[in-house]
Amino acid sequence: MTEEVTQPKGETRAGFVALIGEPNAGKSTLLNQMVGAKVSIVTHKVQTTRARIRGIAIEGPAQIVFVDTPGIFRPRRRLDRSMVAAAWGGASDADLVLLLIEAHRGATEGVQAIIEQLKQLGQGTPVALVINKIDRVKAEVLLALSKQMNEAYPFVQTFMISAEKGYGCADLRAWLGSELPEGPWLYPEDQIADLPMRMIAAEITREKLTLRLHEEIPYQLTVETEGWEEKTDGSARVEQVVYVARQGHKGIVLGKGGETIKAVGQSARAELEEFMGRRVHLFLQVRVRENWLNEAERYDEMGLNFKDGDG
Repeated sequence: MTEEVTQPKGETRAGFVALIGEPNAGKSTLLNQMVGAKVSIVTHKVQTTRARIRGIAIEGPAQIVFVDTPGIFRPRRRLDRSMVAAAWGGASDADLVLLLIEAHRGATEGVQAIIEQLKQLGQGTPVALVINKIDRVKAEVLLALSKQMNEAYPFVQTFMISAEKGYGCADLRAWLGSELPEGPWLYPEDQIADLPMRMIAAEITREKLTLRLHEEIPYQLTVETEGWEEKTDGSARVEQVVYVARQGHKGIVLGKGGETIKAVGQSARAELEEFMGRRVHLFLQVRVRENWLNEAERYDEMGLNFKDGDG
């Protein structure tokens, strides 16, 4: 990286904060709330986040690098196992860990399994409890849940927030900024994510497909940015491929008369233009690759380790 890092004079802090939890606990929503921009895709689907997406927030003299891990669940396929390995890898590499749970769901079987795994990792990395979606339950339920969780694991701090509405997020960010180790900033001041723009663009398109297709085939497809050309007028030409596992899925993604893929392309292009602040020409193709879930190259594109999926 050749860009100069701009940072305040005097004592600075910087470090990595891993967000872990069950699928759909609100990790991506919290990341976007903390960073103040959309860097991780947020949908109503579970297991949406595949790669460890880093978002970067500034809190006074501190630079907080958030690692949004895939939701931790019981893995069945190679892709699932690679995602869970990425989640625990993100936690073990971090300076601080935030365990996010849903207030209305409480200490589920999945949450309890995560706590047991945290105990096995040891007490080296401080873990804070973040109870999300507090607007869905009454105060006495929150207090009882906090007590139950802190009896199950020695959390260094407990926060009660609504990631979607922003309640409690400022206090959480301030605490994180004060707890990170002293040291120089790790990224340029104006950078909000360390993912290549090609991958962010692919994630945006995959989100639109996930939303559009509902329950049909979202986990059987992936999106890759194959071409990126900077035009002389300041715009960008972006070529992407949607890989599906079956021929029948291709028809679903295309839609009648191509209406589905056209709508997805328009929605993804609009968000890309807003994100980048300039015009984007987006071209989508749909290809059938029956075995893409077992191709190492696809995992590299998603920021996952193919070998982590070995049974």
